[in-house]
Amino acid sequence: MSIKTQLQAAAFAAITIFSTSCTKNLRDAEPAPRPENVSASGNFTTLAVMNSWMTGMPDNTSIAQISIPGTHDSGARVEPVGGTAKCQNLTIAEQLEAGVRFLDIRCRHIGDGFAIHHGSIYQNLNFQDVLNACLGFLNSHPGETIVMCVKEEYDPTNNTRSFEQTFDSYVAQNPGRWHMGASVPNLGTVRNKIVLLRRFGASAVPKGIDATNWADNTTFTSSNADATLRVQDQYVVPDNNNKWTGVTNLFNEAYASTGNTLYINFTSGYKSLIFGIPSITTVSNNINPRINTYFTNNTYGHYGIIPMDFVDATRASLIVESNF
Repeated sequence: MSIKTQLQAAAFAAITIFSTSCTKNLRDAEPAPRPENVSASGNFTTLAVMNSWMTGMPDNTSIAQISIPGTHDSGARVEPVGGTAKCQNLTIAEQLEAGVRFLDIRCRHIGDGFAIHHGSIYQNLNFQDVLNACLGFLNSHPGETIVMCVKEEYDPTNNTRSFEQTFDSYVAQNPGRWHMGASVPNLGTVRNKIVLLRRFGASAVPKGIDATNWADNTTFTSSNADATLRVQDQYVVPDNNNKWTGVTNLFNEAYASTGNTLYINFTSGYKSLIFGIPSITTVSNNINPRINTYFTNNTYGHYGIIPMDFVDATRASLIVESNF
């Protein structure tokens, strides 16, 4: 069955399910009108096709003008003590099938290879495993794209080359499957590819969208001649209400934006408990239900990239639906 046929069939099924479920509340203010080429009757509506929701979108759509579900510390599923390191329940492959299109990949450089870490904790996963999941997904869904943020994590050890050189060795396996442009691309340019968002230093450029000027634990703007990023990444969260205010402030900015600024709005974080022990779930258990409520009430607009802890298909689909 072709992707187009899948989309049409899934859209019909989604509309049937949607019409029998509770109706979403409208935004308090009058919602933005839908473009003529985006209708709820099936052309681009992909409520039930989370593994191919980008496929029907126009090629000239900027990545910056899409609401994109993402995951923070996408490979972090292992922890020695509950609540201290695990950030996801779903595997990388399961995240992509659920609609996630932004991955936050943290790599420890060890033995001239990349192991996936959250801080000091190895996640029983290597970068090659991540790439295998991503390329396998794109092979099955060539109309999609994946934005991948790559960052060095923890202490390097037993290496004979730089982090950049090791990264280049992975890219060299499938160079045509990476988009290394420094500007924020349109969707048609990057279908069936991984878009690099680079949080490590590079001597040879362009090498992806440059995100090396990353401020710590705050909301900030990073701008160069090629791209502008607007990021909320308050990861130390003593107060969930303040964190949520930061999240919704950036939602409002992204919604109102008409340019090509790439908004990245981390809903993740941790609260320090006694003796400084981090609690990730103290934040996620509070913030994640608010995300669900927000996108139940705000059903149309572009809200940027939204990396989350403990993503699930329901939350991802609510964000995706705001595109249609």
